Amino acid sequence: MGSYPEEEVDDDEFAKLIRRMNPPRVVIDNDSHHDATVIRVDSVNKHGILLEVVQVLTDLDLVISKAYISSDGSWFMDVFNVTDRDGNKVWNKEIISYITKSLESDACFFPKLRSSVGITPSKEQTLIEVTGSDRPGLLSEICAVLATQLCHVDKAELWTHNTRVAAVLHVTDESTGGAIEDPERLSAIKKLLCNVLKGDNDSRTGKMTVSMGLTHVDRRLHQLMFDDRDYERVGMKAEVNDKSAPQVTVTDCLEKDYTVVILRSKDRPKLLFDTICTLTDMQYVVFHGTVSSGKEGAYQEYYIRHVDGLPVSSEGERQRLIQCLEAAIERRASEGLELELRTEDRFGFLSEITRIFRENGLTIRRAEISTEEGKVVDTFYLSEMSGNPIDAKTIDSIRRQIGQTVLRVKQNPLLPSKPPEVGSTVSLIFGNLFRASFQNLRSS
Repeated sequence: MGSYPEEEVDDDEFAKLIRRMNPPRVVIDNDSHHDATVIRVDSVNKHGILLEVVQVLTDLDLVISKAYISSDGSWFMDVFNVTDRDGNKVWNKEIISYITKSLESDACFFPKLRSSVGITPSKEQTLIEVTGSDRPGLLSEICAVLATQLCHVDKAELWTHNTRVAAVLHVTDESTGGAIEDPERLSAIKKLLCNVLKGDNDSRTGKMTVSMGLTHVDRRLHQLMFDDRDYERVGMKAEVNDKSAPQVTVTDCLEKDYTVVILRSKDRPKLLFDTICTLTDMQYVVFHGTVSSGKEGAYQEYYIRHVDGLPVSSEGERQRLIQCLEAAIERRASEGLELELRTEDRFGFLSEITRIFRENGLTIRRAEISTEEGKVVDTFYLSEMSGNPIDAKTIDSIRRQIGQTVLRVKQNPLLPSKPPEVGSTVSLIFGNLFRASFQNLRSS
């Protein structure tokens, strides 16, 4: 055991030496393309490098419209066409500098040496990860349990897919404002949450763990749902002619000894990150790839092998890869009505708000929860428990109970479009730790 750390250090030192001999090069070009910023990245190749690069761009809320990937051999070469969320080129010097420094730094190319940008370990918060059976009102029950244990949720993200649920919650002790360190108290919380997370007729038990927070939060949610086997279909598979369902094909490229993966789906933010994340965590390497997206949808084509150098070798592996990539695309799909909420933070507010949703017959498909400077900043994706669209009467009821000045309904055809009242419009972009500073820069 004594030699393991030395070997790990030696490996890192060797990687650093190779990198110093062949340092990565990032070129950001606003001249060669008429409507996109072109980012070129050249570097020594390593497993996971593509995900690291995509993660940096995604965390800045940049939209990747095209990508060309090549990492055959020992060298990684990639080209991305990107814009901001408004479809404009990236001109902000601070953002350009951040991209360059991040992609040319050891932090990107040696992930063992740093915490990911998505979650940072903190002595001020306890990070709780949960997985279990999804059902209407589940988040309300989780929040109620935490409230009874005098725990405050400072930040959380919850995904649901295929009857399963996963969440990462940043929790503090209400009395001290710090992390929950008492093992007996954490054990009691775990017992209560596992009882809530276990379905009535499900052989898979609910799980809760206390995390060290060393993994990007979105990647961790993919890992939690993958480990919980959410990719296993419940009921009939979506029809082939269902245009809303992702289409994944896996074929052989015998002359080059690759497996070819082709994905077609609706385009949406962070789609590329989700598929590359899943391929990486399933221990596949992308040697070549082409990505494009637009109004007609998203197209991704990858030439892959397993990290052991072999292509997909059996029909069982092929079907599992298809199922997992379909799940990766579907997990973050924005189902239902999107509500954005901002108000003063107070103990028990999240429990109260999720109870109101449950009492109005709504179920939470996805949630992004945070606090910023004493204010609750939440986004919820909701649908009726029956699966039908939410009607205007239900929305009005929620508005009356929550307060219209702190609630914004997005893209809902049932509500008349009118200018928002002062103080009612909230602009929320999650997964971007640098949002506030970049908004200030953008407005300057």
